[in-house]
Amino acid sequence: MTRTAVITGLGVTTPIGGDVPTFWANAQKGVSGAATLEHDWVERYEIPVTFAAELTVPTAEVLTKVETKRQDPSTQMATVAAREAWKDAGLDEAELDHDRLAVAFGTGIGGVWTLLDGWDTLRERGPRRVLPMTVPMLMPNGAAGALSLEYGARAGARTVVSACAAGTEALDMALMLIRSGQADVVLCGGAEAAVHPLPMAAFAAMQALSKRNDDPQAASRPYDVDRDGFVLGEGAGVLVVESAEHAAARGARVYAELAGTGVTADSHHITAPEPEGLGATRAMRRALADAGLEPGDVAHVNAHATSTPKGDAPEYLAMRSVFGDHLDDVLVSATKSQTGHLLGASGAIESVLSVLAVHHGRTPVTINLDHQDPQIPLNVVTGAPAELPADRRVALKNSFGFGGHNAVAVFKGV
Repeated sequence: MTRTAVITGLGVTTPIGGDVPTFWANAQKGVSGAATLEHDWVERYEIPVTFAAELTVPTAEVLTKVETKRQDPSTQMATVAAREAWKDAGLDEAELDHDRLAVAFGTGIGGVWTLLDGWDTLRERGPRRVLPMTVPMLMPNGAAGALSLEYGARAGARTVVSACAAGTEALDMALMLIRSGQADVVLCGGAEAAVHPLPMAAFAAMQALSKRNDDPQAASRPYDVDRDGFVLGEGAGVLVVESAEHAAARGARVYAELAGTGVTADSHHITAPEPEGLGATRAMRRALADAGLEPGDVAHVNAHATSTPKGDAPEYLAMRSVFGDHLDDVLVSATKSQTGHLLGASGAIESVLSVLAVHHGRTPVTINLDHQDPQIPLNVVTGAPAELPADRRVALKNSFGFGGHNAVAVFKGV
């Protein structure tokens, strides 16, 4: 018998809120987290894009000085989000078999600040000044390892590195761990801290970032005819994925069911999506089949929707292929318009929004959609949250990443 997986805890730190209640409230109001960067390195390195979406609550305001010194910023963000999710799930008071507690975590880049700061130290001050903790801080599995140590997760500490699909693909891993019986509880999510001069210069060089230096809050414009690129963001999201039996036995509050997942690869191009959305189509269909649901059961999609000229259209084509005549009935939210693009963490924080949407029966909103691209005629939620039908509280979360990675999760109201 296949075990059911449910979501019992949520935690975030994002550009529009340092905790879940603030994040959820702002996602419904349509708050933008984008702002002009005040760092001296923007001018020093002549970074052509001068804005990004940084955390509203810096990790230094939450963690101890020792923790911030011994963890890369990406792991710091994972730690902040995980602590909220752990407490929210009531696991701090639960009796757990730690041999059946696992971590499944995603990132796109990992410890880029540690790596590049360490290189600067080596060049400028010599090898004796390089920090002994540099390697464990820069490695992409640093967050998974840190969370495993903090919570005694001995059933596995796994890391997914699949670019912007990583946070959602981690949910696929968590679901497999629960269904297979290898774990009863999985700390699952993603973290990214890449608002750094090198990634920003590189994304700008490939024409991926919006150039609206004069109006950062209006820069992320998914589906708009004037979209010109994404806004780089940072943060982390964590979901506690638990077997339904384990949750019931300890009397846990359940937000939603993680009903199914689907993972595919485009095998098309290292950065560009397959233009017809064929890989995304397969991932969505696999996720629905895995959940035992039909396209008509879905009321809401939290779209990948990065606001790039080439990226938004293939996702629409995929949704049209999957939902067909039901597409007009699907309420679509493109929340990167508010948070920016958190790369490997985007799927995690957007999954938190998807869980809350089916839990509360209403969606977050999309901002900056002034003139919708006629080639992308989706039913996009703007202005105010939309209510989900009581009999169709099912949300689908899409994530796609460089390398041709596609990951989709389906959440069902309980």
